[in-house]
Amino acid sequence: MSDYDVQYIREQFPSIKKKLAGLPVAYLDGPGGTQVPKRVIDKITEYLVETNANEGGAFETSVKTDKIMEEARVICSEFLGCKAHEVAFGSSSTTNSFMLAFALMKDILPGDEIIVTDLDHLCNRSPWIQLQDAGAIIKSVRVNVEEMKLDFDDYKSKLSPRTRLVALNYASNAVGTITDVKKYIELAHEVGAITVVDAVHYAAHKPIDVKEINTDILICSAYKFFGPHLGVVYIRDSLFDKLKTIKVDADDLLEVPHKFQTGTPCFENIYGTAEAIKFIADAGEMFDHDGDKKSESQLTLREKIITGMNTFDEYEEKLAFYLRSKLYKMPKIKIYGPQEGSERTSTVSFTIDKINSDLVAKHLGSKGIYAWAGHFYAKTLVNEVLNLQKDGGLLRVGVSPYNTMQDIDRLLEEVSILAAVPLPGV
Repeated sequence: MSDYDVQYIREQFPSIKKKLAGLPVAYLDGPGGTQVPKRVIDKITEYLVETNANEGGAFETSVKTDKIMEEARVICSEFLGCKAHEVAFGSSSTTNSFMLAFALMKDILPGDEIIVTDLDHLCNRSPWIQLQDAGAIIKSVRVNVEEMKLDFDDYKSKLSPRTRLVALNYASNAVGTITDVKKYIELAHEVGAITVVDAVHYAAHKPIDVKEINTDILICSAYKFFGPHLGVVYIRDSLFDKLKTIKVDADDLLEVPHKFQTGTPCFENIYGTAEAIKFIADAGEMFDHDGDKKSESQLTLREKIITGMNTFDEYEEKLAFYLRSKLYKMPKIKIYGPQEGSERTSTVSFTIDKINSDLVAKHLGSKGIYAWAGHFYAKTLVNEVLNLQKDGGLLRVGVSPYNTMQDIDRLLEEVSILAAVPLPGV
């Protein structure tokens, strides 16, 4: 076991060397996608140079591709806490969600009810809202703005015997709120509804156990946790067998899990995703967050992944707590997020009074501090519930394992200047 070494972590990411105006870039844009370790880049390159072939052939590179796909599925199943055949891949989580909606639409009858939430990214709203084309009634769970979390009583009031699907947000990509999805799922199953959990933001910060929360479907994206652009989806095997998906009508492509994947998969990105998860596991083995009594050789891959995620999360939260504590003391700053002490990710979102958030982000970017502004496709929350569209939405800062206290201090210095005396043009 060793203490967290942020410099070692930073050395694994080639992009960290980038400078702007002589200063290292502070990558605080993690919620939009993390930086990528060299070992992941190398695996993607290795595949394209040494193994590039379609699957199912009798020759060496194709056989190796088959093996890569099989191993990647196993590694992703360890990341999610499920069986390997319950994992499928797609180009993005949004694409996967629309595929799922199409597959489930065939079983929707007029008057059936679909529940979404006001907290969600459009990835977990738009696909399900389109089920109204099949006659479904769409209900959306309100946000308790004071606590910045879903209104559980409102959710319970919207459930009925006609509820067919409940789409839930595990962690808000806009404000970092973590939802106790397990209790929502339990009630959904009581009325016979299928549950879908959007874990795109959550997967970047916390370990996932799909069996523990007992969801039917869970989606996440590798580029949020150090991988390339790839959507990863868990589908409970009993449901997977029943799904009617858009497929080429070929016998070898109609079995689970291949039936969900349209066309030729992006093998190199799948290979890279598996390596990103191994990077997390190796960090867990190095730092051993929990002080596990087992020797490193006795730890399972799943245990290493969980330890790696917890290690990163603990480090990130220290920086995020420091950032929030400083922002709370600044004039004109309003933080949007769950109450202190509530479960949350290391994403910190705020506004500066009377200053457009987009202009703030541009100013920070000119100083080599990369942060996002806008609604981040959580449009219902940011534009309608919080009514921030006219102000450029939120300024969103995401802490990742490679960020440093210096990154946070540089951000705070620029924000304090803007809050005190807005710069010309800002």
